[in-house]
Amino acid sequence: MRPVVVERAILVVDAVLVVVSGIGCAVGYHVATAGTLGKTDVYAAASALVAINFVLLTTVQHGYRLKNITNLPRTFRMALTTWTGLFGALLAIAFTMKVSEEFSRGTTISFYLVGLAVLLAWKIVAARWTARALRTGAFANGRAIMIAEFGLATASNTVDDLGQHGYRLMQVMEIRPKDLASPLLLSQLAPRFEELIAYARENRVEHVFLLMNWSRQHAIDSILDALKILPIPVHLVPDPNAARFLRYPLVSTGNTFTAELRRAPLSWKERALKRTLDLVGASVALFVFAPVMLVTAILIKLSSKGPVFFRQTRHGFGGRAFKIFKFRTMRVLEDGPTIRQAQKNDPRVTPIGKWLRKTSIDELPQLFNVLKGDMSLVGPRPHAAAHNDEYEQIIGNYAFRHHVKPGITGWAQVNGYRGETRALELMKKRVEYDLWYINNWSIALDFRILLRTTLVGFRQHSAY
Repeated sequence: MRPVVVERAILVVDAVLVVVSGIGCAVGYHVATAGTLGKTDVYAAASALVAINFVLLTTVQHGYRLKNITNLPRTFRMALTTWTGLFGALLAIAFTMKVSEEFSRGTTISFYLVGLAVLLAWKIVAARWTARALRTGAFANGRAIMIAEFGLATASNTVDDLGQHGYRLMQVMEIRPKDLASPLLLSQLAPRFEELIAYARENRVEHVFLLMNWSRQHAIDSILDALKILPIPVHLVPDPNAARFLRYPLVSTGNTFTAELRRAPLSWKERALKRTLDLVGASVALFVFAPVMLVTAILIKLSSKGPVFFRQTRHGFGGRAFKIFKFRTMRVLEDGPTIRQAQKNDPRVTPIGKWLRKTSIDELPQLFNVLKGDMSLVGPRPHAAAHNDEYEQIIGNYAFRHHVKPGITGWAQVNGYRGETRALELMKKRVEYDLWYINNWSIALDFRILLRTTLVGFRQHSAY
């Protein structure tokens, strides 16, 4: 059985369970309370809408990949946050469009609880079955052999990865480094190669994988020459040095493929598409969060002296300076050559400010920066001008972050690099994620980051 078939089957079962739960809860509730079936067609359509959105959101988070399916804690967290967030969003939309009266509260609540329980129970079954199948090699239908440099097969994850993606390693032939470096490799190991070829024929092997340092060109060519009698494909597995660069997008430049280590700036079409997303997204967000922002402004004004908004100089696209807007969370308004980051239990943070930072509500005024064009919804987080100048001197490629507009949220933030950077290594890691975002930008990636921000934005623990 192929892994992709299993992944799609689990996706389909998720969707079916959601639809059945929705219709079942609607019918059961109406029969129990009113003795009638109720608006079955309306609830069926609503259940299908919930199912489609749930599987799409889970797919975006890679929830249907085999390795993630077997990770029960992660699967449970993803199902719970996605299901809850989806219900909250759909109820808000239904209320805004004045169609919420079409659905009874009893049916909605029971659908939420029953649907979640059914999904979690199914996730347990799917995780256990998938884990057992991986252990027994049920997904490994492609018979393969590996020729590896001595020690590499056990030191890398290649063997496990191949097993989880449809290949069953029948045999591993290890070669010592000194033999690989020898110009007489073929003659020295001729009996072993003959034995391997006979084994491949007898067991109908379909693939050969080479796992060795790519600098061993003579050894690779010699092994290919020895295997030319076998009419099967030979795959060269990237060594650690090559794998580092092959993480970047591969681009065709004529007859040559290159790893695009640094992509060109966004084209005018890409900038227009990103700007459209920013304008629409920021406008909708301001409309949705206007009541929250109003209440926040009142609480800030009542709880401490000072302005409602905090403005600070940051560097944006091309290194140009702009003033960022945030809700004031401190008793000080630092904006100069010396700025101290907020720390845990920082006495400068007001009581209401601590809560605003934890929930990220203090960032909402940056929606005005997005409308002005200084920022984007998604991009590298801008740092205070003083910190920006400091990091440019000590972190290589730091300035490359200015090749796109800074964002309210970013790839680094949804991967946990948010808040105080107590050590230089934390900032280097954040910059690494920012550069990956710039080199791999797409509108789909922006949507993915926005989705993950809504799912994890209110349970960050590193913002003080």
